[in-house]
Amino acid sequence: MSLDRRSGCPINLSLEVFGDRWSLIILRDMIFGGRRHFRELLNGSMEGIASNILADRLKRLMELGMLTRADDPSHKQKAIYSLTEMAITLVPILAHLGAWGRVWLPTSEELSIRAELLEKGGTPLWEKFMDELRHEHLGAPLDAASGPTVRATLQAAYEAVVASRARSAGKASSASPAA
Repeated sequence: MSLDRRSGCPINLSLEVFGDRWSLIILRDMIFGGRRHFRELLNGSMEGIASNILADRLKRLMELGMLTRADDPSHKQKAIYSLTEMAITLVPILAHLGAWGRVWLPTSEELSIRAELLEKGGTPLWEKFMDELRHEHLGAPLDAASGPTVRATLQAAYEAVVASRARSAGKASSASPAA
């Protein structure tokens, strides 16, 4: 797919790739959520993407070289989407976007904990995560893994915040005087 080149400016060209609302959300869900099937992407996103928009964006991301599509060996009617190196190298950019959003926008604690950990982990964490994604999506060898994956660590932190908020809400409701 060719880009509409309004200029040779790298920021402009990048925005022509990611300027719509959904492309980065799809990539986010694949990178951080491990979603690789159409239904997972359709039903797993809290933003509620329509199926026709998802199909269009997946096609566009494939044409741009960000994703590949293959038949899923576990199911004849399913396809599995994989990130390319081009998409995997977005991890630092997504980390910076998350850090910026945490500072300047009204984020929720449970949805910003991953961004906080990525920001604090910096380049070493991003490199480890990209290596894990290369293994998962491209079949690249993975150095001897020590401890949980980055995705598992980020997910555990999210779940811990959700559980903590639920406990706090439970304590607050039990402390309320009965009517």
